[in-house]
Amino acid sequence: MSVSEVLAARRTCRSFAPEPLADWLLDELVDKARRTPTAGNCQGVEFLILEGTDQVTSFWDTTLPSDRRGGFPWPGLLSAPALVVPFGLPEVYLKRYSENDKVASGMGGDKADWAVPYWLTDAAFSMMALQLLVVEQGLGCCFFGLFDNEAAVRQRFGVPDTARSPGVLAIGHPDEAALRPSRSSSRVRSPLATVAHRGNW
Repeated sequence: MSVSEVLAARRTCRSFAPEPLADWLLDELVDKARRTPTAGNCQGVEFLILEGTDQVTSFWDTTLPSDRRGGFPWPGLLSAPALVVPFGLPEVYLKRYSENDKVASGMGGDKADWAVPYWLTDAAFSMMALQLLVVEQGLGCCFFGLFDNEAAVRQRFGVPDTARSPGVLAIGHPDEAALRPSRSSSRVRSPLATVAHRGNW
């Protein structure tokens, strides 16, 4: 599949079959996804990979305890056999931008020096690439935010306190029988002319 074909085929999958992924698959896909750009080529994005019933269940017990699942609209999401959580490491960016070729930027001293926190931007880049790689494999995925659960996930899985994540990618085989469109999926895509501003806004 070309990149254009993968983008056209990409859909958010919120219901997964419990079928496990091939043993080699996640390492190969993450290895490819981590080749997306990072500021100053600092390579400051790392990945928490949760696979198998115990690890995935632990994630959901941490972020969506069983007493809160009754009203959860996407129970099939909890069946995904794998979750990948990218974390940007701000300290890696500060160290890189303190080096001789970057120090003039003035962004090597403090996180507040970064008008845009590229540790999150770069982590999001890696997740977009990972989604496309997953679709290329004929699998489904769903990217969702951690929101107020980020600190709890860091603590539960031993992630450094300074690490920040834009969200989680659930990966697996779609449960075709249970798939149903969300209200968001019925929204019509805006025409290009309304979002592309040539020369000025």
